[in-house]
Amino acid sequence: MKKLIVGGTVVDGTGRPGYKANVLVEDDRIAEIGEIAPQPDMEIIDAAGLVVAPGFIDTHSHSDLQVLLEPSVAPKVMQGITTEILGQDGISLAPLPQEYISPWRKNLAGLDGDSDDIDWNYKNTQGYLKMISDVRPGLNECYLVPHGNIRMEAMGLENRQPNEEELEKMCASTRREMEAGAIGLSTGLIYMPCAYSESKEIIEMCKVVAEYDGSFVIHQRSEADTILDSMREVIKIGRESGVKIHYSHFKVCGKKNWDKIEQVIELLEQAEKEGIRVSFDQYPYVAGSTMLGVILPPWVHDGGTDKVLERLADHELRKKMVYDIEHGIPGWDNFVEFAGLDQIFVTSVKHKKNEDAVGLSLTELGKLRGKDPYQATFDLLLEEENAVGMVDFYGTEEHVQRFMKRPEMNACTDGLLGGKPHPRVYGAFPRILGKYVREDKALTLEEAVYKMTKKPADTFRMVGRGEVKVGNYADLTIFNPDTVIDKGTFTDPAQFPEGIEYVLINGGLTVKQGKHTGNRSGVVLRKKGLDVVK
Repeated sequence: MKKLIVGGTVVDGTGRPGYKANVLVEDDRIAEIGEIAPQPDMEIIDAAGLVVAPGFIDTHSHSDLQVLLEPSVAPKVMQGITTEILGQDGISLAPLPQEYISPWRKNLAGLDGDSDDIDWNYKNTQGYLKMISDVRPGLNECYLVPHGNIRMEAMGLENRQPNEEELEKMCASTRREMEAGAIGLSTGLIYMPCAYSESKEIIEMCKVVAEYDGSFVIHQRSEADTILDSMREVIKIGRESGVKIHYSHFKVCGKKNWDKIEQVIELLEQAEKEGIRVSFDQYPYVAGSTMLGVILPPWVHDGGTDKVLERLADHELRKKMVYDIEHGIPGWDNFVEFAGLDQIFVTSVKHKKNEDAVGLSLTELGKLRGKDPYQATFDLLLEEENAVGMVDFYGTEEHVQRFMKRPEMNACTDGLLGGKPHPRVYGAFPRILGKYVREDKALTLEEAVYKMTKKPADTFRMVGRGEVKVGNYADLTIFNPDTVIDKGTFTDPAQFPEGIEYVLINGGLTVKQGKHTGNRSGVVLRKKGLDVVK
């Protein structure tokens, strides 16, 4: 049935001022915009007092496993997201050679979770994307091929540099996965095994990605003490490979590093003057979220999760871990140093016996266990096989707004979906509209919608999405600009937002009057030629 959205203000995603118009949807497309009279064969959606915008695009998502287990991915759809990009931080589900399934599941668990309810024998990106298609996802899904998976396939999980043959294999695997529909390459240079690599390895892989005009999406080596050197490395990769650079969850961590923000912005602008294409995404909070295992010094991770657990069981090595955390290692992002034990909170565990740790800071965990906080944390990581999530507080509202206003910025969630998650899983996009547009006036409504829709669609070459335009796919989010806001808190994060009234995905009505309809009309979007298409 045709759908006619009547009485709303269209904010089309381009940044232009909103305008009053009706929007006609036929099948999966926007058929007409203007003064359209209702007809008997139309389902009428009353948008009086509401904004009709393109569906929001989440460029940094961790629904990789969740979409197979709960395909509706309700926390995303209920905040107006219609498309998300999986495969982040260089660690995801595919490719996955059979001999590495067991160690890789352990490595992945802290970031994307683990489950015995799927068949892990899908082998590669083609197999993984078919699994997503087969479960009929609730929203559109794109995939970045992860550097860590490619490296593992070529040379295992060892801490060394590849030889020429292994590097050629990595490039060939990258090409295979791009041909299978991956929209770019991701890496996370604080995560094993990506952290073992040097620039040369990444440049060669990015040369392949550049042939497809794909994006290189990077959690850079440092977001703290050595962020300037880290950014120079990323810019060098862009310069020497020709690839588009997209920094993940852009920020500067730690009070002592806040004076570097001006230089960080200068580096962005210098790269752009040089002709290097640069963008970044950002979540609208002063706290981040990742695997608790990142607080451990880099040497603890050599050889994979099984080796991590062996070292955590060694009390002499624990002393060295504490020393390195307390004194630092040059070039290592030390989360305890820039957040503090009292500002790092446990968000998820695998086993019921440790559920009492969820929601506690590492300082509080020590008190609960009657131990030094370090030893209590090491015990928790050992008992949970390193599959523990965390939230850490690192920045200020002033800095969030400074980066939010940058032309390179688009919005993301970067939310881990397990346990007691970061509230961004449920509320990142409504928070921008409610707090940063309506309350703080850091952005205009049109600017914010652009950064949520057309900006990411253009960055990743998503054809037919990101703009309310005749002929485009009917991915639409209809919200109340006067009430839209996130509801989740760090102590009670799993709350759907207010003000997201309707969501259409490929023309299917997925949210109606603020309630999920059960509809699942998402598709897998793949790179074909230079563009990302259905």
